[in-house]
Amino acid sequence: MIPARYQHVLFGLILSGLMSFIVSGIATARTVGWLDGFIALWMSNWLPSWAVAFPTVLVVAPITRRLVARLVRQDTQTQV
Repeated sequence: MIPARYQHVLFGLILSGLMSFIVSGIATARTVGWLDGFIALWMSNWLPSWAVAFPTVLVVAPITRRLVARLVRQDTQTQV
């Protein structure tokens, strides 16, 4: 098991992997269509995308959390 202190890194790794996988698949399909060798082309587009997405998520996530905290009203009472 991975120590809890690396939870944010693991979260970023999985999130960026899944998001870049889906987005690169859609972009590849829209660009070239469903041709022979599509999967290989998709994978060759996905891996560099993930290499960019992972560090981007690690940098942008804390900024996004702070922005969301400013935009969301903190209720003092628990709602049922």
